This record gives sequence, C-alpha cells and structure tokens, in this order.
Amino acid sequence: MPTLLIVHHTPSPNCQAMFEAVVSGATTPEIEGVKVVRRAALAATAADVLDADGFLLGTPANLGYMSGALKHFFDQVYYPCLDATKGRPFGYYVHGGNDVTGAVRGIESVTTGLGWRAAAEAVTVTGEPDKAALERCWELGATLAAVLAD
Repeated sequence: MPTLLIVHHTPSPNCQAMFEAVVSGATTPEIEGVKVVRRAALAATAADVLDADGFLLGTPANLGYMSGALKHFFDQVYYPCLDATKGRPFGYYVHGGNDVTGAVRGIESVTTGLGWRAAAEAVTVTGEPDKAALERCWELGATLAAVLAD
C-alpha cells in the first residue's frame, strides 16, 4: 500500500486549521488504498521518508523563511534520502502573517535538490485562512493521496 507522509510544523491555530484540512483531504473515503502517516517536523526521520511514496509538507513562514522545525527535518533527511527518493511526488502549504515568499523559495530549493516532483500547486495563505483557503488545503491533501492511489 502506498504511503503519504505528512510532515508539518503546527504552532498556531491558523496552521492547525490548514493541517486538519490537508489531513481530511488525504484521508477522504473516496480515495482508497493509501496509508497516511502524520509526523511533526521535529519527530520525522529519514526512515519515515524512505518508507513513504509521497510527501506533503506544512509550515508557517517565520522571519521570512520556513520554520526552523521544517528546516531541521530537511537537514536530517537530505543526504540519507537524496538518491532513494528522487522523483517522488510532493506538495506543501505555508501560512504567514503577511509574506510567505522566503518560505516558498526555501521549500522549493530543498525539494528541487532532493529531486522531488511537485504533484500539486502549493497552498499559501497570509492572515487567517478563510473557507476557500481551507478548501484548497483539503484539495491538496486529496490530490497527493490520489496521485499515490493511481
């Protein structure tokens, strides 16, 4: 059974709402045969990444960059997973108070280096996520799960 690994840093109610929407989409009953594993960014390991067939990443934009927790995750898994995970699909979401540009650039830089393949458009939100933003998060989770179910 293919595995979707959701790696997230969820320090705020806004990030929590986005995370819950992503998980809801990824675990929708309409998509069968995909195991969804959730890991906090500080707890995710190279073994988690190697065992997964696709990835969904979530972070706040902190001081113009991805969270330190997600950066730590990438630092821990980059070289152990570099060759083995090339070409695997991924998606991500970012929440910021007013700007997410640096966080997006950082995530795209690292995932390009890893050779991961974007399977869905990123969801970026500034301010409180509205209904449309949460629907995009749900779609992000469902899309990544559906990619793995095929």
